[in-house]
Amino acid sequence: MSLLNEDFLLTSTVAKELYHNYAEKMPIIDYHCHLNPKDIYENKNYPNLTRIWLNDGLFGDHYKWRLERANGVPEDLITGDGDEYEKLLAWAATIEKAIGNPLYEWTNLELKRFFNIDEAFTVKNAPSIWKKANAMLATGDFKPRNIIKNANVKVICTTDDPASDLYYHKLLAQEEKNFKVVPAMRPDQLLNINHGDYKGYLAKLSTVSGIAIADFDSLEKAIEQRIVFFESLGARLSDHGLNSYHYKKINKAELDKIIVKACNNNAELTDKEIAGYQTALLKVLMKLNKKYGWTMQFHINVMRNANQLMFQKLGPDTGFDSIGSQEDIAEEVIKLINDGFKDNNIPQIILYSTNPNDWMKLATGMQNFQGGCIQRLQLGCAWWFNDTREGMRNQLQIMAQQSLLGNFVGMLTDSRSFLSYSRHEYFRRVLCDLVGEWVNRGQVIDDCDYLGSIIKDISYNNAYKYFHFFD
Repeated sequence: MSLLNEDFLLTSTVAKELYHNYAEKMPIIDYHCHLNPKDIYENKNYPNLTRIWLNDGLFGDHYKWRLERANGVPEDLITGDGDEYEKLLAWAATIEKAIGNPLYEWTNLELKRFFNIDEAFTVKNAPSIWKKANAMLATGDFKPRNIIKNANVKVICTTDDPASDLYYHKLLAQEEKNFKVVPAMRPDQLLNINHGDYKGYLAKLSTVSGIAIADFDSLEKAIEQRIVFFESLGARLSDHGLNSYHYKKINKAELDKIIVKACNNNAELTDKEIAGYQTALLKVLMKLNKKYGWTMQFHINVMRNANQLMFQKLGPDTGFDSIGSQEDIAEEVIKLINDGFKDNNIPQIILYSTNPNDWMKLATGMQNFQGGCIQRLQLGCAWWFNDTREGMRNQLQIMAQQSLLGNFVGMLTDSRSFLSYSRHEYFRRVLCDLVGEWVNRGQVIDDCDYLGSIIKDISYNNAYKYFHFFD
């Protein structure tokens, strides 16, 4: 079997029929990514393959950077100002050793799908690939908006701070008619009260919302004002990074004191105060997401910036995070959901964890709070370090075994790259292959029209209905 032939990952006749006749042509809703809306709006051609593929300053795919460091590539050829052709050669040398890593497949798949390049990405082939890809990147088809359109993407949700003015979203809403680019609110700077300049951030949020934040009640009003603003530009989701989390319920007076204390840069917050504040804030966010019909995403259990020296040098999101190990985090999140359920304040929620040990706990826990709509709670797709064939299969099987796979909203890119949409193809192939295995073992009916309808729903239709982007 040749590399990435038309049936790669598809190991049965049923899988091939499900993919080619049902999944392959479905559009994409990318409901969580890290693309910069400014780059989408300005729509500039990238000067070469390195800039669109590896790094544009410190903005790039740090999945790749981690592998290059493991291959001894100097930092100057990863995130630095090294020669851009030399950077590509360093990536080729890394990929040659990356068999079994999903980036080996994704890298070659991106060359094949976007550039129609069938040569394997190796040091030997790099010169011709560089020349051919760069020539194509100079054309109109490779402006970011055309890449998105040609990948059959209908919606992109970027990740945006509540204090953002969403300037480029406004411009895109006025101009772009082929697809939607909508913001998704990520209030991490509010949630992480013990990190960064909390006082300065509250001042910024006060200014943009027009609400002077002096206590928890005024903070809630400011958040709601931002939700209304985000929704005016099509927002339907929020996203919440819970690297670690402990459920703790405290009263209003304590919350007000914590905010005052956090605004005193010399004051140290206790673990109880941090947990109490985060719990109260998440409850408010659940209430507001429910009120406006949004979907919340909880991304949990991450060890961030493990290499402190490199974090100080390069900043966050540069390839120095790893899977978190808080053993009780799923239980703590379920306690939070239970608290919200008592007040009838549970919106649609998607639960992700970088640690697959949490998945069964989350999947069984979420089933305690279903009802009111189709699949109110979902186990999110295999996230980050689990974004592999095996990780996808594991997540799909847990979602199927503990809930209703036919209601699953499917794949997202979680990427900073315009060339990442082929990951949806990868996911769909894994999905079809898994269902094909079930057919061959007699676990599900051998009816491709019936199964194909489910495949199409997971690929696109469920997300279309669940998030209400087109209502």
